[in-house]
Amino acid sequence: MAATAQSAPPPDDLTTFLHDKGLLARLGEASTQVTNQASDLVVGAMGFLGVPYRRGGSSADTGFDCSGFVKSIYQQTVGLVLPRSAAQQAAATQAIDRTELLPGDLVFFNTMRHAFSHVGIYVGNGKFIHSPKPGAEVRVEDMGGAYWAKRFDGARRVSAEVVVTPVR
Repeated sequence: MAATAQSAPPPDDLTTFLHDKGLLARLGEASTQVTNQASDLVVGAMGFLGVPYRRGGSSADTGFDCSGFVKSIYQQTVGLVLPRSAAQQAAATQAIDRTELLPGDLVFFNTMRHAFSHVGIYVGNGKFIHSPKPGAEVRVEDMGGAYWAKRFDGARRVSAEVVVTPVR
């Protein structure tokens, strides 16, 4: 019996239009750029492991609080300026489902008896990096741990459209 080759379905009008205008290639490039930025962001954040917590802190020299850490990492690695507090960062970013988390997304927790009181950066595999509390240092933790799982408030994605000010 001869095998019959299955041919790909003919392109629809939209696919043809996107291809003719070079938009399919641009979408691929944009996807690669976003992936590279997320990788740079996570690698950049990992470079601050061990920096001490400091309330109100926003630099490696003096220490970070949670939102100061996130703000600093985003500004240094992708050139976007986020608001200062965790609650403001949550309000300025796009809510996503936990199942949609990608490296570089923000994860929020209720650690002070109010929503969005703590923030970290998702690094993948159910883990996040953050500056946790006085006496501690920037570290990676598992979101599935009992403490964090019970306090998870939501996930957010940062996009240039919702960020306060791009750095020039």
